[in-house]
Amino acid sequence: MAMFFLGCKDTYQRVGDEAPATIFPQGVAQNFTLTYTEVDEALGTEELKDSRVIAVLTSPISEDFDNLRFPYRTFPNGLQVDFFDEENRKSVVKADYGIIYSATNLIDLRGNVVLESHDGKKLEAPQLYWDRTNEWIFTQQKFRFTNPEDGTLMDGEGMDFNKDFSFFNAHKTYGLMTIKEE
Repeated sequence: MAMFFLGCKDTYQRVGDEAPATIFPQGVAQNFTLTYTEVDEALGTEELKDSRVIAVLTSPISEDFDNLRFPYRTFPNGLQVDFFDEENRKSVVKADYGIIYSATNLIDLRGNVVLESHDGKKLEAPQLYWDRTNEWIFTQQKFRFTNPEDGTLMDGEGMDFNKDFSFFNAHKTYGLMTIKEE
């Protein structure tokens, strides 16, 4: 019986209509930098006002697949995003690979993902998702959270939080954690 199951391996080479379609990006950018800015109120045509930088995304390569039915953009050689709050304090996110799904506003970061906030808090995980619409970050993978402010060093599996770490929900944790009582 075992020989029957081991001998039934699919070695058929698919060609023509059976072959999976090769997908090519509609554009590839090297040394990619994208700066997100915002203004306090809507601009009229040809009106000039000061804008504030929200984020700067940099990557060695960006591949644009926005021409597909489910559009996305990949960063196969890693990316770094510098975020700036209202007081111009900088937080940084780095990953070995990233993909932005344009239709759902979801970002998938993979491989050595490190999020460092302006106040020294640090989150490390193999994969993180960021829902840009709801400004929510989550993962089901293992993670390490460090907060030098109160000496917290927490490891765990699965967590979700808002973008400024004011709400943090860890699903399974272990490690040293300091909890403030009011």
